[in-house]
Amino acid sequence: MKVFFDTSVLVAACIESHPEHIRSFRSLQRVKNDNWEMVVATHTLAELYAVLTRVPIRPQIAPAIARRIIKDNVETIANIKSISTQRYKTVLDEMASRNLSGGIIYDALAASIAVAENVDVLLTLNRKDFLRVWSLDESIIREP
Repeated sequence: MKVFFDTSVLVAACIESHPEHIRSFRSLQRVKNDNWEMVVATHTLAELYAVLTRVPIRPQIAPAIARRIIKDNVETIANIKSISTQRYKTVLDEMASRNLSGGIIYDALAASIAVAENVDVLLTLNRKDFLRVWSLDESIIREP
């Protein structure tokens, strides 16, 4: 099964104190144990790094540790996908035409990659946000 992992799921999987850690971590384990094909967006790596290095936990996650977490838990097992410059522009146009602003653009870019990769499931802890930018079968968007 081809599964797109949103940043929200990866953050929860990587931070033990996160309220959704267990469910999210189990989803990450399924990539290794159940032969799920994991897909992430290139910008997901940057989002994950940004969150891990700023999350208000003690001790705070140092940049070098965050980098190691991303390498070990994402880069080694995921198919990391990007979109063309033209597709970026198209997504920006779509967001403007739908009057959507702010961070929803990152979900729209992720959704664009999920569509292009023809994933079976898009895992997110922000299902409502993805529904705002998704135009296909809504049952694909699931929580862990």
